[in-house]
Amino acid sequence: MKTSIVVIVGRPNVGKSTLFNRLVGRKEAIVHDLSGVTRDRNYGEVEWAGKEFQLIDTGGYVPHSPDLFETAIREQVQIAIAEADAVLFLVDVKAGLTAFDIEIGRILRSSNKKFFLIVNKVDSEKLEPGVAEFYSLGVDKVYDISAVAGRKIGDLLDDITADMPVIEDEEEGSSKLKIAVVGRPNVGKSSLTNALLGEDRSIVTNIPGTTRDSIDSILKYYGQEITLIDTAGLRKKKKVEENIEFFSTIRTLRAIAECEVVIILVDAQTGIEKQDQKIIDEAVNRRKSIILAVNKWDLIEKDTNTARKFEVAIKDKMGSIDYIPVVFISALTKQRIYKLIDIAIEVFKERKKQISTSELNESILPEIERNPPPSTATGKEVKIKYITQAKGSYPVFLFFSNYPKEIPEHYKRYLEKLIRRKFGFNGVTIILSFKVK
Repeated sequence: MKTSIVVIVGRPNVGKSTLFNRLVGRKEAIVHDLSGVTRDRNYGEVEWAGKEFQLIDTGGYVPHSPDLFETAIREQVQIAIAEADAVLFLVDVKAGLTAFDIEIGRILRSSNKKFFLIVNKVDSEKLEPGVAEFYSLGVDKVYDISAVAGRKIGDLLDDITADMPVIEDEEEGSSKLKIAVVGRPNVGKSSLTNALLGEDRSIVTNIPGTTRDSIDSILKYYGQEITLIDTAGLRKKKKVEENIEFFSTIRTLRAIAECEVVIILVDAQTGIEKQDQKIIDEAVNRRKSIILAVNKWDLIEKDTNTARKFEVAIKDKMGSIDYIPVVFISALTKQRIYKLIDIAIEVFKERKKQISTSELNESILPEIERNPPPSTATGKEVKIKYITQAKGSYPVFLFFSNYPKEIPEHYKRYLEKLIRRKFGFNGVTIILSFKVK
């Protein structure tokens, strides 16, 4: 199921980060009275009334500013308008309508993009008369809210999600494999896709973010049709390079949501960086099967232990996400690129694997008896009586206990490793849910 991308835009200090935090439900973006605090892109998932969308917070928009930072923000907004399914245009009732607001409104109207004009900081009914002047921006409806207090947020979310589909599990019987090739700009995503397909479907240069559109291609592999989704950056280098990352973020979020297996490409020369870890976290949160492909391996000076040391270092950085297979490839020389597809098919099958209830209990319960969960703070014994795997598009294991809320995180990790040791699930995100027996 395709996930909608919604982006918040507006000039600095109108409350974009506060609205982002309110909608996402956690304090993720930095909120400060100083104009222009948000420099990094923040993104998160919003769920409302059985529907969900990806929300992205941009920096403040200041048209025609010579300041490099503000130029970067302006480019972010233009990218957001081009790439998002909907735009939340935020203004400030206390500051009133400004020339900057008027220009942003003009750009949005001329783009024909679906957008919502939101007047923020309407903390009480006394401030509602100030909302009227914003109708001059040429909209039929204005949403007056308070992001700080949560005032009228529900009405806004009702309209944002009105045309979005209700969340449904992927079709269990689907045999179609979709692989998203994702990663930071200039890591070799298009080169890998082209090498697998045997044709130049994507432009390849040494400029980060060359590909303008994400391209869905069909790879025929031993009689099986596999869809490859090549994510991307910009057609040409922008004045401010950081916006290539912003564009890539939008495309990456969309591709991860639409695939079953994510191939995360990292550069052998730089290793895993912060943005790579964010992509891994997003794939885990989306319950996808994951493969880590270390590209440009042909450029590394090697001895017999180089690959092993590199893999250990990578898994050390990933912490508890140590179940992801690591493959060392070269898209340029085609080294081990088809092994990637073989592993993708394997982890796709693993994702759909169903373990019988009897097999689960016979294998896991004796291990739990030998190494039981710790007692509660009041000294009561915690017992796990029964385990079953729920039916669905990815593995979910239900553990029934007398005190499910008392089971600590470290013991949950032990149980996950136990399941993986007994039954595999290599490269697959699995969920453990604890219920009252």
